[in-house]
Amino acid sequence: MESPQNIKKRLKSVDNINKITKAMEMVAATKMRKSQEIALSSRPYAFLALDFLATISSLDQKLPELFEKRDVKKVLFVLVSSDKGLAGAFNSSVFRKFELHMKEGPKGKPEDYAHEEKLYVAVGEKAFNYLSKKGYNVIKKFTSVGDYTTPEQVKPLTEFLVEGYLSKKWDRVVAISTHFRSALKQETHVRRVLPIDFDHIKETVQQIIPERGKFAELIKEHQISFVPDKAKLSEYLIEPSAEQVLQKLAEHLFFVQIYHLILEANASEHSARRMAMKTASDNASDLGEALNLQYNKSRQSRITTEISEISAGAEALN
Repeated sequence: MESPQNIKKRLKSVDNINKITKAMEMVAATKMRKSQEIALSSRPYAFLALDFLATISSLDQKLPELFEKRDVKKVLFVLVSSDKGLAGAFNSSVFRKFELHMKEGPKGKPEDYAHEEKLYVAVGEKAFNYLSKKGYNVIKKFTSVGDYTTPEQVKPLTEFLVEGYLSKKWDRVVAISTHFRSALKQETHVRRVLPIDFDHIKETVQQIIPERGKFAELIKEHQISFVPDKAKLSEYLIEPSAEQVLQKLAEHLFFVQIYHLILEANASEHSARRMAMKTASDNASDLGEALNLQYNKSRQSRITTEISEISAGAEALN
């Protein structure tokens, strides 16, 4: 049996780890509540932005270049991860989804990626480290967006994506990120964000609309649809120039879509980290109890052995 001294050292180490993980759990819980509130508050605006994008994509007039479909020669993949670790399966689930998508291809057609040049953008240090380790061509990385993402922090990313698409540096943009469902559930999605078209916006809305909760009940009660019916679209009179107005409007709505995507990933990260730290704290507590029991048994065994030796010595003297 292990000596009480060694068990006591292990017990002290486990107790220190428990204190650290408990503190990290409390910090992560605070950040989770705030990031969750921001993400949920932004959803109605983000859904309406997607609705508006779908409406613009269905207009019977010349649309901005962001809606322009062209032959795909270059595809840009955007991986959204965290800067820090200790977030459970948050980052690994993004990487697994990315690998699965690359293997299966869009809509289960791996041949669609066979002859296209692939470029990569990393959002978060973990995504950059993963892509670099795998030998992928990372052309840009965006890090240090903070615990609570602001529009100013997301703007460089959206400007980079839009500028590259308009200058034909890439012909399609695919984002892999995590969508916040609840504190216990986060889903990883693959979304084609450029070029913008009606079908992909509809698919995105179906992915991110909540299935339960007050917002979901409100949608069902009022039969709200965030994807317009093409047969019932209203006519718009746009002044002074439809082309200029739609171009600026499309860029702003695209920014809202990416900003919301980052907010959802941010809320998912803090939720995953909080659960990971809670699990670590629980495991440390269980291990501490087991070690404490083992320490008491070892100590009792040693005391019993010493008493037996003293008794045997006393009998020998007599």
